[in-house]
Amino acid sequence: MIFNKNTNRVPAVAGQFYPSSAPSLQNKLEELFSQAVAVKTSQPLRAIVSPHAGYIFSGEVAAAAFKQIPANKSYKNIFVLASSHRYSFGGAAVYTDGNYETPLGEITVNKKIGKQLLASSAVVTNHNKSHLNEHSLEVQLPFLQYRLANDFKLVPIILGTHSADTCKKLAKVLQPYFTAENLFVISTDFSHYPSYENANLLDQLTADAICTNKPKKLLKAIEKNKDKKIGNLATSLCGWTSVLTLMHMTKNQDFELKKLAYKNSGDNKFYGEKDRVVGYWAIGVYEKAVFEISPSEKEEILELARHSISRFLGKDVAEKKAKKSNNGILNQKAGAFISIYIHNELRGCIGGFAGEKTLREMIKRFAVSATNDQRFNPIEPYELDSMTLEVSVLTPLKKIKSIDEFELGKHGIYIQSGFNSGTFLPQVADKTGWSKEEFLGRCSKNKAGIGWDGWKTAELYTYEVAIVKDDQEKTS
Repeated sequence: MIFNKNTNRVPAVAGQFYPSSAPSLQNKLEELFSQAVAVKTSQPLRAIVSPHAGYIFSGEVAAAAFKQIPANKSYKNIFVLASSHRYSFGGAAVYTDGNYETPLGEITVNKKIGKQLLASSAVVTNHNKSHLNEHSLEVQLPFLQYRLANDFKLVPIILGTHSADTCKKLAKVLQPYFTAENLFVISTDFSHYPSYENANLLDQLTADAICTNKPKKLLKAIEKNKDKKIGNLATSLCGWTSVLTLMHMTKNQDFELKKLAYKNSGDNKFYGEKDRVVGYWAIGVYEKAVFEISPSEKEEILELARHSISRFLGKDVAEKKAKKSNNGILNQKAGAFISIYIHNELRGCIGGFAGEKTLREMIKRFAVSATNDQRFNPIEPYELDSMTLEVSVLTPLKKIKSIDEFELGKHGIYIQSGFNSGTFLPQVADKTGWSKEEFLGRCSKNKAGIGWDGWKTAELYTYEVAIVKDDQEKTS
């Protein structure tokens, strides 16, 4: 095939790896997402590792990975890294000649970033043939289209290298893009062709090595698996170069890798064979929790806020005595914002930053204040049964010199200019889909009252939050 300017990459494996018609594909994805396990966490997602076999074999595991993405979330870019099954070449190939297509529609390729990558390093090449028939990248895209349901921009990258050192170089090139406003999808299957029992063993060892977040551990695990001389084992990790590149971006930083779901092809009751299987893991990459808050402390935080509100509104609720331990999160000095929802609609959000008060004192104070947030109608006693709460526990403020230090979705912003100040919590970015410029401009204008561009000459501070919220929505 001759590639010309503005040549779209059309589906190559639709009808083989997944349904070729849009309605059938939509129905299949709906089925897979309904079957996939749901892993709850309040930690922000930064990347996923997902399998790339036919949907009848690996689709449920892939859906478990994509289910971690907040539905309809707006990302600036989606980077998909997949290792080539057909071509071997030095480095990685980014596609910039057109957009990608699937039966669900056309996906815009961010050609500007692609060209920036090509210009930045010799490790990134323009090997378009590697994209033409490669299934490992293509099969990830319908999951993204289904889950995000928006016009996201794609940066498609096929790795042709078999060099660990090249993966390290590629990670350095991609590192500036590994931010909270972008998502990385890493495509790989695990063991190829051992027996069912051996696949379970090997894949667990490989996944454990990945979750150490130490690239050398992964390389050692792959070598150890090879040394076991297990019959029919062709590879422990077909996309190891893509995974290794990810790990070089996340190592020595505040990220946590978690196993989400596992199956192998032998688990398919209609087509699976037990003597020769392929393994599939879903893994999530998250920002580490800024506070270590135990499940019992989360319950205590919500109970404290709820009881404070109930007592203020005249309910006969006894105040629970604080636990004797001085080491718990509630006895630490921390800021807090209390958000009150009635029938899932925001009716109050009041809080403050860490000072000399403990988190316990802050919650009691601001839970009461949030019932009478001047932007909304006051909370009435009869509405308590329909109330859900979200408590944001804040880290201390950190002064920044440049907005390059501010990560959208990860950081809250506090803007101060003279006697004027205002803040937006990090989760505001997720709920609105604003860009960094909109986030700062709206906070500057609407919260600090210093105009859309006022933040450019103001003092800027960032902070992070740990979110504790009710699991069950109350709608009646």
